[in-house]
Amino acid sequence: MEAFPAFFPLSGRRVVIAGEGEGADAKARLLASSPAAVARISGEAARTSDAYAGAILAFVAHTDVGFCTAAATAAGAAGVPVNVVDHPELSDFHTPAIIDRGQVVAAIGTAGAAPILAALLRAELEAKIPAGLGRLAGLFGALRTETRAAFPDLAQRRAFLRAQLAGPVAEAADAGDLAQAERLMRAALAGGAAQVGQVWLIAAPAARDLLSLRAARALAEADVLVLDEGVDPDLAVLARRDAPRRWLAEIDAAFLAGEAAQARQTAVLAPAPRLVPLAAALEGLVAPYRRLDPAPDA
Repeated sequence: MEAFPAFFPLSGRRVVIAGEGEGADAKARLLASSPAAVARISGEAARTSDAYAGAILAFVAHTDVGFCTAAATAAGAAGVPVNVVDHPELSDFHTPAIIDRGQVVAAIGTAGAAPILAALLRAELEAKIPAGLGRLAGLFGALRTETRAAFPDLAQRRAFLRAQLAGPVAEAADAGDLAQAERLMRAALAGGAAQVGQVWLIAAPAARDLLSLRAARALAEADVLVLDEGVDPDLAVLARRDAPRRWLAEIDAAFLAGEAAQARQTAVLAPAPRLVPLAAALEGLVAPYRRLDPAPDA
């Protein structure tokens, strides 16, 4: 990872856009729906550090390289991270291609090397991210305290929220009926229904691009990742980085059943022959499991 992605809270913060032209206008449009106080400056004012005082971010756009250099220097003197359009050598950070769903924001970057590639990837993902996802995230945030109280255990809380993502709460939010979505989620919280974990037995393919989409999603959602020695490390990067890792040789079916009983999702990644005895052992336990093999074209 050549560049580290980070999100800056904008509520009540000041952002400065220095310069003129389409580049500066594009940055203004980008921030138009944000809660930030956006200040636009140009001319000699942009060359003084006082103009950037108190800002969290600064953007510079101009056809004159001399202006861009002076403005970037002034922002730096004020201790403000700056992005200079079309001049990565003058920038402290790069502006990613952004998918904006309100509370949900996805950013795609190429460390400034190929912005057009980031834009193309954004276009691909735009159609796959529901418009109502931001509304659902806002609802989750509004009911965070109630959710924590109903499900103090993190694994059970995750399981509950996963269920809401695929049920009537999400459908109501996607339709724009937030009142109904909130009623449904409050009813689910009041019910306090026990969440059931699951075990995913994933046959490790020879290469990551042979992994099925369902298997990739199971890895991404897993609360615990179990790996067999010799599995390609490139496969494990698809799992959450904060998910605990275990070696297959160190666990047994009882361990997996115990994780499921705690509402945890466990993904076991191993060569297919190594999964056969584990699947047989799980048959006699109260632990739902699913077997996922490589994609059909593997």
